[in-house]
Amino acid sequence: MATERGKIEDFGHVSRTVGTVFRYLLLAATLFGIVALTVLLIYVANDAIQPLTADPGWHLTFLLTLVLPTLAVGAYLFRTDPASFRFGGAVVGTLAVSTMFAGGVAMLFVDIVEPITWFAYVFALCLAFVGVVGIERLDRRLPFLARFVAAGAAVLLSVLFVPGLVTSLPVYPSDGVLLTLSVGTPIALVVGRYAAVDDGRRRRLAAVGVALAAVGLGAFVGPLVGVTPVPATVVLAVAIVPTGGYAIGHVRRFPERRAGLGFAAVILGGTVVGAAAVDALGFAGPQSWVDWGFLTSAHSGTAADAGLYPAIGGSILLMVTVAALSFPLGVGAAVYLEEYAPDNRLTRFIDVNISNLAGVPSVVYGLLGLGVFVTYLGQPTGTVLIGGATLALLILPIVIISAREALRSVPDSMRQASYGMGATRWQTIKNVVLPRAFPGILTGTILALGRAIGETAPLIMIGAPNVLFSLPTELSSKVSAMPLQVYAWASLFASDPFYQAAVPAGVVVLLVVLLSMNSIAIVLRNKYQSDR
Repeated sequence: MATERGKIEDFGHVSRTVGTVFRYLLLAATLFGIVALTVLLIYVANDAIQPLTADPGWHLTFLLTLVLPTLAVGAYLFRTDPASFRFGGAVVGTLAVSTMFAGGVAMLFVDIVEPITWFAYVFALCLAFVGVVGIERLDRRLPFLARFVAAGAAVLLSVLFVPGLVTSLPVYPSDGVLLTLSVGTPIALVVGRYAAVDDGRRRRLAAVGVALAAVGLGAFVGPLVGVTPVPATVVLAVAIVPTGGYAIGHVRRFPERRAGLGFAAVILGGTVVGAAAVDALGFAGPQSWVDWGFLTSAHSGTAADAGLYPAIGGSILLMVTVAALSFPLGVGAAVYLEEYAPDNRLTRFIDVNISNLAGVPSVVYGLLGLGVFVTYLGQPTGTVLIGGATLALLILPIVIISAREALRSVPDSMRQASYGMGATRWQTIKNVVLPRAFPGILTGTILALGRAIGETAPLIMIGAPNVLFSLPTELSSKVSAMPLQVYAWASLFASDPFYQAAVPAGVVVLLVVLLSMNSIAIVLRNKYQSDR
């Protein structure tokens, strides 16, 4: 038995006092970091939102309709039914985060990509998928090379020719209907399948039909509440229908957590009732700089009229480009290094360099993008494609490392069991390893994208403009981003109005996006760990 102070061979002097002091030092360091970060965020948020400028009646109204009921119900559920408390919070969080992302998707379809163009490419990919499935069914009749060539030809022909044929049609459905079919259908399939739980095939089809009909209502209900059909359909498809499907499916799986829906209803209902009450009573809210005008306006020379809209659209296009380039390359490299590459000096040399590249400053990647894409390849500076490619290089080592860690987490016994059943290495990777490792791969990729969306130095190095007054519409268009816009307000337009208004507002918007992306990664990680 250990004593208060004794000597153990090979361990030196053992002291509980030292261990206790060390423990509390770690706790103090953690609390100091959390408190310092919280104070900084509160300081910035106070400048951007200015909550103290609201009427006292506004604060009192929301205190009575939202804060107190939420605290009361939340405290009761937290003590009596923690699972229902977490479920209610998850419903509200899912709705909030998905609504924010729905706004970004709606921006794409309103100002960047026409719904008919999107529908044409989705239709082409569906035809290509049908062709590939049909070719794969000829497994025993055609050799592998013939099937591979035929599948590639089907994909290329569909992508190259079908979109042009669709967009050239003289008559086609409205934008709301096109988005319902191209965006709403896959979401309705997932939502209906989850909400139906273990019901029969007919009920699943009925659930899918109900979800799709709910998405389609956006084209008709939106104009009644002052929203055009495109954003209304997108919000229903990306935010409201998935959140409702998640709530219904979860309650059907865990009926004992139904009280969580009441907690969510208290929060959402309190918000709606409070907003209606302050509007009816005429109480003025905070004079926040983060308002609808700030989010939907372009840059201006005055802080009062400055907006972040082109920068938000540019960040969205950059992240789509970065994900399209870094995800397949990073996952492919990770699969090869982890599953195929031999353990020799070259492989170990590559491993060390990938780890080193993950810690290289971002400005170096900006210089690399400038030298390779602009100087050597002669591409124009500051475009969506060049910016996305440069940021993809920045996060590629992170994606490779996180994907390899996810692949290593798959037990080797599962691989051996697959080999024992006669599967090839490719079949084992495709059917056993990748599905098991995919949540971890996706989590690492989202965190890497969270780093990329906040980078400024690489975009400055490749000549991206600090200020744009319109959204980019193609890959060769000039692009700005939220960090660049905030940098421009803090440097090129440095003045007290910008420091006290536009800069804090831009920082708050960027932080909300970053925290939302990180929250998705945390949810995926927790779900993966619980499933294991």
